[in-house]
Amino acid sequence: MALLPTRKTTVLVSIFSATLLISACQPKSDAKNEQKSTTTPAAQTSIPALKAKVVAVKLPKNKLCLEDGCTTYNFQSVETNQPWIDAYFSERIKKADPNAFANLPDQAVKLPDGMPQDGQSMIYVRYLGQNYNLASFELFTYTYSAGAAHGMYHKEYVIFDLAHKKHVTVADLIQTGKEATLLDRLYSYNQSWLDEHSISREKLKLSDNYYYGNDGIVFVYPLYELASYAEGLTELTLPYDQAKDVIKPEYLPSQPVMQSP
Repeated sequence: MALLPTRKTTVLVSIFSATLLISACQPKSDAKNEQKSTTTPAAQTSIPALKAKVVAVKLPKNKLCLEDGCTTYNFQSVETNQPWIDAYFSERIKKADPNAFANLPDQAVKLPDGMPQDGQSMIYVRYLGQNYNLASFELFTYTYSAGAAHGMYHKEYVIFDLAHKKHVTVADLIQTGKEATLLDRLYSYNQSWLDEHSISREKLKLSDNYYYGNDGIVFVYPLYELASYAEGLTELTLPYDQAKDVIKPEYLPSQPVMQSP
């Protein structure tokens, strides 16, 4: 004999069926949307691992002769996995020596007899390394004009913020209103060398060229600005422990925290 469902059983079955029906009519869970919204900011701030190799720059000709002498060109740049960095250096090199890219016709050299007629123009870009969001490059230039006493060279350090795809200048580096404090500390830390070269605090200006050294931020001055040609480029260091409240935190390399015993 078959058992008929009781009223209590019927009610429970009806409630269960209604629950299933309501659940089926509900919109799909927003789990994917929530996951997307939480992962999107992370994707936007992800820092790429930079890869770079040296490549020769293609020129119309490797030697150009004009009335004031001949110039032999040797340009080398970098090829990275970040096209905007490649484009930056490509433009810098073209602006540094437009004649090398102009495909000008050769001219007869008109220099006094016995004066050297050959000169050089060299540009090298070198990848130095990456510290989280900061990537460092060196842009080396050397020019020797025919008949000059000696060539002139310079090393410019180029720092990129990989998170924001930008060149970090000294103006970007320093906290607002802190330049005078930075210069005071830079002078104090390097005072022995500056005194030897008769450079007072009032004469010291902040260089727009810098790199991240082992012990601090190194400001680099061009030939003749603070010292003689024979002494080369001048480098003044601001220790990292003196940079914390004058340099923006996002542009300070991560450093170990020393604890007292």
